[in-house]
Amino acid sequence: MTETPIDELLSTLDLTDTGARTSADIYTGMSQWQPGGRVFGGQVLAQSVVAATRTVPEDRTIHSLHGYFLRPGDATKPITFSVARIHDGRSFTARNVQCYQDGVPIMSLIGSFQQEDAGLDHQIDMPTDLPEPESLPTTAEVLRGVDHPMARNWSERRAFDMRHVPSPIYLSVEGERVDHQAVWMKATSPLPDDPGIHRAALAYASDYSLLEPILRRHGVPWVTPGLKMASLDHAMWWHRFGRVDEWMLYVQESPNAIGGRGLSLGRIYRRDGALMASVAQEGMVRMPVAAAD
Repeated sequence: MTETPIDELLSTLDLTDTGARTSADIYTGMSQWQPGGRVFGGQVLAQSVVAATRTVPEDRTIHSLHGYFLRPGDATKPITFSVARIHDGRSFTARNVQCYQDGVPIMSLIGSFQQEDAGLDHQIDMPTDLPEPESLPTTAEVLRGVDHPMARNWSERRAFDMRHVPSPIYLSVEGERVDHQAVWMKATSPLPDDPGIHRAALAYASDYSLLEPILRRHGVPWVTPGLKMASLDHAMWWHRFGRVDEWMLYVQESPNAIGGRGLSLGRIYRRDGALMASVAQEGMVRMPVAAAD
């Protein structure tokens, strides 16, 4: 039977404990195939969350991470995750995860975990004037007839259904050049009930499309010849639990781009309006001068 995108995602998150003989917290994970041969950043984020989570008490859940992408990962090779137990407090636990290929670090991340606690509660409300996800075209429908490895990967191999508001920017940028967009997303099939899997999968999905408001602001589609983009760093805060196999709204905006870098901010909501997570990412954005503003 052919492995589904969700099966592949779950296999990727099922890390092997390789630290038993060294008494260290070391895990190994497979890499997902990508058309360009580079590891998807969201994959490394999600695997790092899984690795760190395995070293903390069960009553503490991840509430934030801050990571730097140091080198492009090779999608044909596995990744080693070394977890350092840097702090264990009464309420908070911190872990540092170093991600290696061929003995060289490709990402460095710190994650913080907390016991459930009571406190003040407020959030920025979810936009309510957006179309429902069922009324929007799927990526496969948008890219139907486009015979390119990246188009096939986006259409067939993604573990998440992504539906853009107002429209995707794969082939062209329609409408005004604005610095914001929204994306409805959910896993393409049900995930296990394990909350840890849903938190890790949310980290995985948070790396999808977040830099697109930078391109939309300048009318630059993904197919622009010579366009080069890469994530530089990624920060994420989990607020409220939600299942990632149910529709979520990813609201995104870019407050700045300069010096070959662009910054994007995002908020991920459950369909009922609860704010699940906030995200920030800076990325390298390089393109031919003739195509720039």
